[in-house]
Amino acid sequence: MRIVFAGTPETALPSLEALVGSRHDVAAVVTRPDARQGRGRTLHPSPVAARAAELGIEVLKPARADDPAFLGRLREIGPACCPIVAYGALLKREALDVPEYGWLNLHFSALPAWRGAAPVQRSIMAGDEVTGATVFSLVEALDAGPVLGTITERIRDDDTAGTLLERLAHEGARLLVDALDHVEDGDIGAVAQPEDGVTYAPKLTTDDAHVDWSRPAFAVDRQVRGCTPAPGAWTLLDGQRVKLGPVTPTTDDTLRPGEVQAGRREVRVGTATTDVVLGTVQPTGKKPMAAADWARGTTIEPGTVLV
Repeated sequence: MRIVFAGTPETALPSLEALVGSRHDVAAVVTRPDARQGRGRTLHPSPVAARAAELGIEVLKPARADDPAFLGRLREIGPACCPIVAYGALLKREALDVPEYGWLNLHFSALPAWRGAAPVQRSIMAGDEVTGATVFSLVEALDAGPVLGTITERIRDDDTAGTLLERLAHEGARLLVDALDHVEDGDIGAVAQPEDGVTYAPKLTTDDAHVDWSRPAFAVDRQVRGCTPAPGAWTLLDGQRVKLGPVTPTTDDTLRPGEVQAGRREVRVGTATTDVVLGTVQPTGKKPMAAADWARGTTIEPGTVLV
């Protein structure tokens, strides 16, 4: 089929590559406009825009998905179907109606669980054991369209949002191509999502990443991993923000919630249950470092509490 792919971040790149290598013709790519980055605030194309340009694929960057010029160009291209992965903007009816077979969205959860912007992060933070990826037909309601295919993936004990999302991005890319193949062959039917089991995954805020030491070690571990690499888990020491990498729960219950104990080789913090060992620590304005190295350069009196 002649298709137009929509996506923006690095997470969408495996799907773009898989589609380019498939039997389908990627006629154009739709992505978010260039964004200002870095200290110089210079404009940079999205990862999808940059890769599409390298591949010689036409790139469309509408400021709004209902922009008349964009819709006109989309109709000129005449895609039979539009696969979409983490595009980052809502599509209105005018755009949804252009391709004959609609827009097929790859979402990184086992729908109807975790509809929204941060499904992988929220799944880890909720303590889920299994997550997945789903391809569904896009409708105007949030991630509510009928499903064409789903895969599941176990959440490993050391998974961060970054590592799990990378795995799902590659496995989901194969699922997306497979769904497109079956759509073209006419041997697949979409199945409505069940009404039970719907949960939502709003974008993480800085407050979501503020570690709550009054929770059990399991929950602290999951909160930190769900916020890694972004927005980055953090805590306060003497009023100064300190970012934290993944922690390791222990079987020892020796410290009060938030109480920090610095040893020669490790740094422990108390929770509502057992202590956890800190991994990497990043004080404001400095690079990440091993917790033990951080502690050697920081005054941590007995009884000091992180908040």
